[in-house]
Amino acid sequence: MGSGSSPCASCKLLRRRCAKDCIFAPYFPSDDPHKFAIVHKVFGASNVSKMLQELPVQQRADAVSSLVYEANARVRDPVYGCVGAISYLQNQVSQLQMQLAVAQTEILCIQMQHNQEDSALALPTQMQHHDDDDYKPFLLPTTHNLDNISQYINFASSSNVIQDPAATVKRESLWT
Repeated sequence: MGSGSSPCASCKLLRRRCAKDCIFAPYFPSDDPHKFAIVHKVFGASNVSKMLQELPVQQRADAVSSLVYEANARVRDPVYGCVGAISYLQNQVSQLQMQLAVAQTEILCIQMQHNQEDSALALPTQMQHHDDDDYKPFLLPTTHNLDNISQYINFASSSNVIQDPAATVKRESLWT
């Protein structure tokens, strides 16, 4: 028999004798029949056997893991399978990146407001020793900060973010 005294999950399900060199035995043990059942349902035993035979022995365990994952995804979502799960996760990443960009923009705006307030408080003492042109830099945001803000705003409003109406996320300000 393939793995000890009892037949492997494949041979049990297919009701056949488990040969000593059974290709399924190392990957579908008899104590986990659901694993083979779902792979068989989606791919078929013959196709799985052919796939495993074409692979080197050291790659077969990874292939079986992939087949089990893909079969489970196909059962959950018969139309899109794994691709549906991957698309959903990519959409979540895009939405979270957009939320992060908005939050970083808000933080920069708040920092700039604080810098302007601090500069406005410092103006009376500086006005005693400098011309009007000397203290203007304290009132205006730095070019570096403006570049960062426009970068974040452009990212947050870019059209390369996929929107899924079923998975919309309510955007709220972190500070209000």
